[in-house]
Amino acid sequence: MYSGELARLVGVSTDTLRYYERRHLLPAAPRSASGYRLFPPEALARVQLIRGALSLGFSVRELAAIFSERDRGGTPCGRVRTLAAGKLAALEAQLKDLKSWRCLLKTTLAEWDRLLRKTPRGQRAGLLEAFVATHSTGQERSSRVTVLAGGNPERERQR
Repeated sequence: MYSGELARLVGVSTDTLRYYERRHLLPAAPRSASGYRLFPPEALARVQLIRGALSLGFSVRELAAIFSERDRGGTPCGRVRTLAAGKLAALEAQLKDLKSWRCLLKTTLAEWDRLLRKTPRGQRAGLLEAFVATHSTGQERSSRVTVLAGGNPERERQR
């Protein structure tokens, strides 16, 4: 099947298929006489497998190594299991950090509400200064919170 048809069937772009080929997730597709990529029928299942594995958190690099071993006749199942367990452990750690951050934000907002009630209208309450004065903000925590908030700690430090 042509790359456009395969892309349509799995819901990706033809650029994505070319990327998967370059990263060795898909075997290189032979070309038609006019230069179009012609994928074998089993490419459909392979791209679905790639998409599923990516949704579980596997990286393209990890999948390339897994598929390489698999395509050589190996059995990468143990490695797949180990990688997935590592992803779960990382997720659990991130959830713990998020819960801690949520607690900190709730406490901070309650403190700020008290400060705002005591601050005369039109005057600065110094909310951020109050936070810094009452909470230790070590570099590690600062970086972790920045990352969890979707930022880049290195860029934040450079500002």
